[in-house]
Amino acid sequence: MKKLQGSSPQGQNELKKKITRRGLLKLSAWGVAALSMAKVAEGVSVAEKSLTAKRKRLAMVIDLQRCMGCGACIITCKNENNVQDGFTWADKISKTVGKFPNVRYEYLPTLCNHCEKAPCVEVCPTGAMHKGDGDITMHNPKVCIGCKTCIAACPYGVISFNKKKPYKFWKSDEPLIKGATSSPREVVQKVKATAIPYYNPDREATLAGAGTRYKGIVEKCTLCDHRVKNGKLPYCVQRCPAKARIFGDLNAPNSAVNRILGKYRSFRLKEHLGTKPKVYYVRSLNPGTYQGTRGSV
Repeated sequence: MKKLQGSSPQGQNELKKKITRRGLLKLSAWGVAALSMAKVAEGVSVAEKSLTAKRKRLAMVIDLQRCMGCGACIITCKNENNVQDGFTWADKISKTVGKFPNVRYEYLPTLCNHCEKAPCVEVCPTGAMHKGDGDITMHNPKVCIGCKTCIAACPYGVISFNKKKPYKFWKSDEPLIKGATSSPREVVQKVKATAIPYYNPDREATLAGAGTRYKGIVEKCTLCDHRVKNGKLPYCVQRCPAKARIFGDLNAPNSAVNRILGKYRSFRLKEHLGTKPKVYYVRSLNPGTYQGTRGSV
C-alpha cells in the first residue's frame, strides 16, 4: 500500500517546509498590500490636510473694548520675528481727540490686514508677495528684489523696506556704560550667536530665508505662519493679556471669529477700497462718563 505524503517523519518535514513557504509568500503579499494601502491612506491624509489648510480664510478680530493699549502685541511680535529697531510689524494708531476736559483717547492696534484682494500680491513682479495656506499674505525674501512696488500699492502702510543692513547695533564694540556693561559684540559672542542674540529657527524651518532680516528687501507680518502651520496661534494673539485678539477661520461657521462677528457690529480699515481686509474691529473702549442730563431746547 502506497504511503501517504507526510506520513513518515521525512515527509512531514517536507510538508512543513512547503506550508511554511506558501505561508510566507501569502504573508509577504498581504504585507505589501497592507503597506501600499497604508501609504495611499497616508497620502490621502496629507493631501486632505493640505487642501483643508488652503480652504481656510484665516482672520483676526480685535476687540477694542478689551484692548487696553499695553503694547504687548508690538513687543511679542518683535521678539518672535526678530524685527529690528525702528520697524514694527504689529503697530498702533493712537491720538487724543477733543479739548480738556472733554477729551477722548483713541488707540487702534494695526498689522498687515491680509486682504483677500491684496494689492501687494497683485503688483509684485517676482511673486515674492503671494498667498499661502489659509489665505495668509506671505512674503518670500529669497525672490524679493526690493523694488518697493508693494509698498506703493499697499494702502495701509504696513510693509517696510530694509534700506540699511539690520542689526548694526549688535556689531558695535562700544559698551552702553563704559566699565559697567559689555559691548553689543561681546554679548553676541557670550551667547554664541551668529548674528543676533536671539534667533528664531522656527521661521527658517517654515520658509528658507525668513529667519532673519536682510538689507535691500521688504518685510511685513505673516500672521506667524510658522506657528499657524503647527496648530498654534499667532504670537500676538497668544500673548495678549486681555484676550483682545481672536483668531480663526472665516469659512468655519462655528469659529470664534464668526461667533463674535455675528454678535457685534464690526468695521475694517479702508473697506471702501475693496481690498477685503481680514482684520476686523469690534466694540470700542470708552471708560469715560458724564453727568446725566436731558439737554436743553
